[in-house]
Amino acid sequence: MTIDVYWRIGMEGDHASLRTPRRYNRGNAGGYGPGNIAPAVRGGALDQYTYLDHVAAVAKATESAGFLGGLLPSFPVTDDPWAFAAALAAETTTYRFMVAFQPGFLHPVQAARMSASLQRATGGRLVYNIISGGGGPAQLWWGDKVSHDDRYARTSEFLDVLRGVWDGEPFDHDGRFFRTEGAALPPGLAGQPFPEVYFSGSSGAAVAAAGRHADYYLSWLEPYADLRAKFDGVRRNAETTGRTPKFAVRIDIVARHTEEAAWAEIEQGWAFVDRDAANRAAQGDSVGAARIKGWVPENITGYRDLEVQPNVWCGFSLIRGGPAFGLVGSYEQVAQRLDELIDLGVDAFILAGNPHLEEAYRVGEEVLPLLGRSRLTAPPTDTVLATSR
Repeated sequence: MTIDVYWRIGMEGDHASLRTPRRYNRGNAGGYGPGNIAPAVRGGALDQYTYLDHVAAVAKATESAGFLGGLLPSFPVTDDPWAFAAALAAETTTYRFMVAFQPGFLHPVQAARMSASLQRATGGRLVYNIISGGGGPAQLWWGDKVSHDDRYARTSEFLDVLRGVWDGEPFDHDGRFFRTEGAALPPGLAGQPFPEVYFSGSSGAAVAAAGRHADYYLSWLEPYADLRAKFDGVRRNAETTGRTPKFAVRIDIVARHTEEAAWAEIEQGWAFVDRDAANRAAQGDSVGAARIKGWVPENITGYRDLEVQPNVWCGFSLIRGGPAFGLVGSYEQVAQRLDELIDLGVDAFILAGNPHLEEAYRVGEEVLPLLGRSRLTAPPTDTVLATSR
């Protein structure tokens, strides 16, 4: 069984470490003060090493460390992931670029042209991370006031039209959100490999849309029993359309040589806990965000209160933005937890760690080689003894 493993690329800038989560020193998220790198202030002026150069270093590091590709997130505070994917393609060889985007902000015919152009230029290295939006202030930043369920209906129609024009035959469509007459990709772009679709969302509307379109249903990490129940719901929905989706999970990781060293990283970052910031980030109508918020208890006496099962910690969103759940432990423990998720039905991972460059090397060199080791049959005891002599 082949497991696809991607790495998240910090498009919004990056922390110096999880121990100092309020200190952004890569990119412009924290400004360009002393101690900032990529770019750095040297002699009173910014040097010529841009944040794009740094992101290229992350992409090349993860490619060399064994990752299949990288997720390029999209937020109001980030550069555009389509543009970054095009720029980074020349810096890598086989690395795939998972571009996150909200279909409501592009016409599907234009998205098809952009996608096919990128596929032709890179030899088919584009992957879609379809986001229908979480509502709230961030959604309004884009000028999008479409209601929750309608956003998923719009996404579904968007993908119908995009697939309709992909092979170059004239395609007519008259729907709620989009209309085309004789739309088609031109020769040369038509017939490029269609990007794999990673589709996320926890609501009924999201699951229904994923059942129709997703190659991979993507979820944040949750307690394993809840994740299993979510996957079962997606499978049942997909069966009504004759499709069999695969599953992917987005996971933050703190892995060290020992479990104690990993938890020491969390303990130091715990000094920066900001529950108000986590609550503000959870505003909107995202069902997934609401689910995760419900797992974080109101009364917390210490960081280990948030370990919901061995090595599964739901406090990440309290010390940095993003999903709450991640894995904390030794390299062997983290690999074992990932193996358990594979047993649960996971076919792909999007892993992450702060800072993204250094942790990519760590996870690639120390954790990925251990995946599947727990599945191997142990050698006979006499063989082990003979080898050790």
